[in-house]
Amino acid sequence: MYGSRTGPRASAVAGMGVFLLLSGCSPSDGGGTSGDGGKDAPAAVGQQPEGDGPFWVNPDGNAARQVAAYVEDGEKKNAELIRKIAEQPVGEWIAPENARETTKGFTQAAEQADREALLVLYNIPHRDCGQFSKGGAADGDAYRTWLEDVAQGIGDRPATVVLEPDALLHLVDGCTPQESHEERYDLLKFAVERLKRQPAATVYIDAGNAGWQTPDALDEPLRRAGIAAADGFAVNVSNFETTEASRDFGKRLSAKVGGKPFVIDTSRNGNGPYEGGDPAEAWCNPPGRALGEPPTTETGDELVDAYLWVKRPGESDGDCKGGPKAGDWWPEYALGLARATK
Repeated sequence: MYGSRTGPRASAVAGMGVFLLLSGCSPSDGGGTSGDGGKDAPAAVGQQPEGDGPFWVNPDGNAARQVAAYVEDGEKKNAELIRKIAEQPVGEWIAPENARETTKGFTQAAEQADREALLVLYNIPHRDCGQFSKGGAADGDAYRTWLEDVAQGIGDRPATVVLEPDALLHLVDGCTPQESHEERYDLLKFAVERLKRQPAATVYIDAGNAGWQTPDALDEPLRRAGIAAADGFAVNVSNFETTEASRDFGKRLSAKVGGKPFVIDTSRNGNGPYEGGDPAEAWCNPPGRALGEPPTTETGDELVDAYLWVKRPGESDGDCKGGPKAGDWWPEYALGLARATK
């Protein structure tokens, strides 16, 4: 609602690609996916140079596959545009199914490349209040079981985890029914504490964006959700607020929760938020947006741990404005983001 979220389906697809890569098989052996172009081979996208950043680039993600498809079709200009996305590390959204194996695949691939996996957990019960990305675990017990699988999949390997986009916001705005509030706080706190038992896991709780409400509405909910045990919080996940506005928002919120650091999702904020049309749909596939600052831990600000691409650029926010369902790869939108990037 306040920054749509990609669904988990695409992560399951990418996860299969990871296992094929790890096992030495090619996607054409039967487990690969074609993205949009119908081509069943990954693009030659490698890791960033040593020192550019700690995060793993998935060589078999949707953007990489789209590059391969455009190259094969002779569309070199489009291939180079999508390469702007494919060569950057992006979040891997962990699906409800096979969570342990998928998480292990991502973290092992990252470790083998001497990098760190960026994971997004988005499976809280009553997720997204019945909107484009509705779903989530059936109940609290199912969520705890799934979270245990994710933690086991991480093991002792390095992983940065962004925890449950929108879950906290929908408690504050009343979208989540009152009778579910206590359970959600308990689940978020459980998730933080369980993940932090993994020796190399870094955990950030999603805390909205600068276009939503003031930090005054979020400090107490963040405490109840376990911010004390977390490494920090995340802002602007899947949204379009500028980095400057997000930094200001994050600093004001940090001051209310003991000086905790934060990360900013810069994946699509290069042109800032959309200000045309229906304000209620400014978050869903808005036109004219651009890629933001590339992922990095060199932010020049001690409170900002990293700029991350949590939302995977080019994947739909939902079936609005001609887009496919939430989480599906949409090459036309990806091209628009890349073209608009300075």
